Amino acid sequence: MMARVGMALAITILVAPVLPSHSMIDPFSYQGIASLFNQFIIGITIGFVMRIFFTAIEMTGDLIGVSMGMGFASFYDPQTQSQTQVVSQFFSTLLILLFINTDLHLLVIDTLIQSFYSVPIDQIGLNIKGFKDVAFLGSKIFSIGLQLSLPIVTALLITNIALGVLTKAAPQLNLFGIGFPITMAVGLTMMFVSLPYMTKPFIKTLTDGIETIRTITLSLVN
Repeated sequence: MMARVGMALAITILVAPVLPSHSMIDPFSYQGIASLFNQFIIGITIGFVMRIFFTAIEMTGDLIGVSMGMGFASFYDPQTQSQTQVVSQFFSTLLILLFINTDLHLLVIDTLIQSFYSVPIDQIGLNIKGFKDVAFLGSKIFSIGLQLSLPIVTALLITNIALGVLTKAAPQLNLFGIGFPITMAVGLTMMFVSLPYMTKPFIKTLTDGIETIRTITLSLVN
């Protein structure tokens, strides 16, 4: 929490000089309180939209982990304050590294600056259409997660079907004894093979998230 507050203060100091000029507002007046509430809601909206696209990638890891039989391998994630699967946490860490390495965090800060031009500080009231667009973004979590995980999940599905046929042909085999190592090996192999090709979809997902933030910010006033 201290690191987040320090980062917020640092970004504020860097961003403040480039913000558009506006009329002086008494912070304790009705207009000042309304403007503060508006900016608070816009900030939460920007962070929430970006979090949706991060969660979509984590959903990819969840679907792959469950298909591999590693749903039990979870631990407490302080970022989300909940139990997170190992595969999901791996994808989340990879996504953060790509996010910083490709300078997309600078685009997010630029989008934050542009929001002050789109929604002036002295404006009171926001368009409800923007919040409806945010609500409909929830489907992105499942659609993006399913699309990115589909190749690996399909390979694991074929593996499970083959194990089922093998168990039917030889009932004396212990399915749980041989199935779990095989599905885990296939899942890890497919992840190793497909990860180089998943970099571009990950970056595109983050870029789409930034563009969505800009679109929703404009819809808050139009």
